[in-house]
Amino acid sequence: MSNNAEKNDATRQSHSWLSPVPVFFVLLWSTGFIVAKFGLPYAPPLTFLLLRCAGVLLVMVPLVLIYKAPWPKGMAGHVAVAGLLLQAGYLAGVWCAIKLGMPAGVTALIVGMQPILTAAAAPLIGERVRTLQWFGLVLGIVGVALVVFAKMTLVGLSAAAIAWCVLALLCITAGTMYQKRFCPRFDLRSGTVIQFAATVALLLPLAIGFEQLDLGLSTVQWTVRFIGALLWSVFALSIGAIFLLYTLLRRSDATQVTSLMYLTPPTTAVMAWLMFGEAFSLLGVVGMAVAVAGVVCVVKK
Repeated sequence: MSNNAEKNDATRQSHSWLSPVPVFFVLLWSTGFIVAKFGLPYAPPLTFLLLRCAGVLLVMVPLVLIYKAPWPKGMAGHVAVAGLLLQAGYLAGVWCAIKLGMPAGVTALIVGMQPILTAAAAPLIGERVRTLQWFGLVLGIVGVALVVFAKMTLVGLSAAAIAWCVLALLCITAGTMYQKRFCPRFDLRSGTVIQFAATVALLLPLAIGFEQLDLGLSTVQWTVRFIGALLWSVFALSIGAIFLLYTLLRRSDATQVTSLMYLTPPTTAVMAWLMFGEAFSLLGVVGMAVAVAGVVCVVKK
């Protein structure tokens, strides 16, 4: 590739980070903890996630059939594995940890280590992390720590909750790297059906065995809050945010994309302040600025 071509490619990638896609992704992804606060009191975590995945299939299967979306050729298995890691592993880990009493701040801090792990594993998929990007990654985790520090509490911290949280961290990191390596491009409509069908197949026996799930859904309380949380999870998170994540992974390096996760805890803190009146300290504001500076360093060409 010529120098001019490399410059043009770098310019296009730089401009992509100024588009609304990363902004919308961060805003939607950050609502995950808010949804958990609304939905978890009314259903066990695996059951909620199972209903969420089933809702996605109810929406996407007709769309795939109507528009005759092409199915991924020769990599359907890879798409399914990536989906199991990103959907079943990550979401189940986070939601089970919160259900067991893990404070949201501690959860965000542990899962917030993902960009560092992704950068460390970047050579496995042929990506190189520059010195400025490493500096940005360190800045990002410092910023996240500052944001959650004021609200961090060790109440509810247990070995099981920590284990679920670490599982979530490993799954989302592995899932991101796996998809970037083995199936970076596929039709999002049919690919979503494959990933969520695989997730349903995994979660269904687990929910039956560990949460006493039955046909009558007796463990679910169908309150307005629960239904609202479920609908938001289906349309905004599982379809909207995931589609944006996969779009970003197509455009940019995995390290750049995962660095956006540093912006999730600060954005969630602002949302919790606006919606629930939770305290948002000056230290949190400083942490947000540091996290943003870190992301800028990572995505800067």
